[in-house]
Parts: sequence; structure tokens; C-alpha cells
Amino acid sequence: MERVAVTGEAAELIRSLTEMHGPVMFHQSGGCCDGSSPMCYPQGEFRTGDSDVHLGDLDVGLARGVPVWMSKAQFAYWSHTHLTIDVVNGRGAGFSLEAPEGKRFLIRSRLMAE
Repeated sequence: MERVAVTGEAAELIRSLTEMHGPVMFHQSGGCCDGSSPMCYPQGEFRTGDSDVHLGDLDVGLARGVPVWMSKAQFAYWSHTHLTIDVVNGRGAGFSLEAPEGKRFLIRSRLMAE
């Protein structure tokens, strides 16, 4: 069952960021403020481990998918939801790759269908 998806506009920005930075990944920590936003990093720059859950890989039209990770603690709250990564105008306060582009990724959620 698919847990994560991406909007067309977000996929376009991800492709652009990949051209600039190489392969990217997302991590959703669940912290306060911008920690509750999905952060986009160059793959390998953010270390994942036993305290993270791999939700799946986004198909954005590249040769390989874009992995999406979430902290286990956050996943405990969101395990019943389907997540879609979207993008809006504006800057977040984090270190996510899209910030210099005047954009910010966000998560839209809905209950998982059976």
C-alpha cells in the first residue's frame, strides 16, 4: 500500500533541485515549527537510522525514486494517514533545499483507504 505521493508542482521542483544538487531525499521529523515540514536534503547528507521509518520512494520522473523518511515517533501518530508532498510559495525557517527558491514543501494528509 502506497503511503506517500507527490503533487505535479512539487515533482517539478524536486527535479529542478536534483539537477542542482544531485539525488535528494525527504525527512519528516515532527518537531515544532518548521520541524513539522518535510525537509529536502541531498541524499546522504541527512543520516537515517533505527529511529526512522522509510515511508516509500516518490516517483518524480527521474531514473530513481526519491526516498521519504519519517521519525518513528512521528510515524506513531501518522501511521493511519496517506501523505502527499506539495509545495507553496514562501520560505520556511529550516535548511531544506527549496528555501532559496522562495518555495516551501509541506505535507497534506488524509486517512488511508482500506
